[in-house]
Amino acid sequence: MARPYIHTASVCAVIGYGSWATAIVKILLENGNTVRWHVRNPEVREHLIRHRSNPKYLSQVHFPADRLTVEEDVGAVVRESDVVILAVPSAFLAMTLEPLADDALAEKFVVSAIKGIVPDGYLTVAEWLERRYGVSADRIGIVTGPCHAEEVALERLSYLTMVCRELDTAEALGRKFANDYIRVAVSGDIYGVEYAAVLKNIYAIAVGIAHGLGYGDNFLAVLISNAAIEMERFLRSAFEAERNVCRSAYLGDLLVTCYSQFSRNRTFGVMIGKGYSVRNAQMEMNMVAEGYYGADCIHRLQSRFGIEMPIAEAVYGILYERRSPAGQLRGILGRLG
Repeated sequence: MARPYIHTASVCAVIGYGSWATAIVKILLENGNTVRWHVRNPEVREHLIRHRSNPKYLSQVHFPADRLTVEEDVGAVVRESDVVILAVPSAFLAMTLEPLADDALAEKFVVSAIKGIVPDGYLTVAEWLERRYGVSADRIGIVTGPCHAEEVALERLSYLTMVCRELDTAEALGRKFANDYIRVAVSGDIYGVEYAAVLKNIYAIAVGIAHGLGYGDNFLAVLISNAAIEMERFLRSAFEAERNVCRSAYLGDLLVTCYSQFSRNRTFGVMIGKGYSVRNAQMEMNMVAEGYYGADCIHRLQSRFGIEMPIAEAVYGILYERRSPAGQLRGILGRLG
């Protein structure tokens, strides 16, 4: 079995300054890790340096001065770290890493905390890292939920799944995150977990749209149950592997994203259901709804593989073809059960 590239003394780089990046920095520092944090936004960066808190996200979290360096230069942050954790919206990933040399990540262990698709090429983050920066599959990890950053900030009991090609590497990565309120499971299903994360964001938008249109809990339970069936059908057809989609990395993440008050994709869907245009909903939100980009990607893959996905296709029709949200949902009612 391959030797883990992660060790206790590894220096961690965190790229991004949103709520999930902020929660990850909190966890890593509490566990005794040294963190170099790349923050592009100059106001946020200066506030973090001066006041040790993020003024835009999870502002109640305060960071210790030791073991944390907040920096503007992404190249320096990566160069001086062993483990690089990516926590920026997938739509901005290429732009954020653009200053890096082509071989900058080749000898690093790169962890994606991104639950979305890279629009340029419609690739998952793991696929994009392999193609763009030549990061080998055994040096890529995925951190997935179900886990909302807001509950991490409150130190409510949460579960993460660490996904790596080799399980011993996933366990080594997990030791950097596990603490009294973070429990960790491991998996080797990199692409299945990544695509499940893309899909659950699309389904959360569907649930939000239904809620915005006035559908109640009874219907939402049916919609989510059928979304889970649709997810399993897609993963089995497109990325066959031994997996149990009832595990928390699949079904659990789907449920929390569809039901939680913290879910940006559900919130985005609610706005669409209440009559917002896609553009206006995107402008009003302070965070990126990854499911918007995911809907386009899954539409393309679904067409290629010929997989029946009425819920995902309904969301695509609403977001990209400007079809009526009410009409699209009515159109799939007879296909749910």
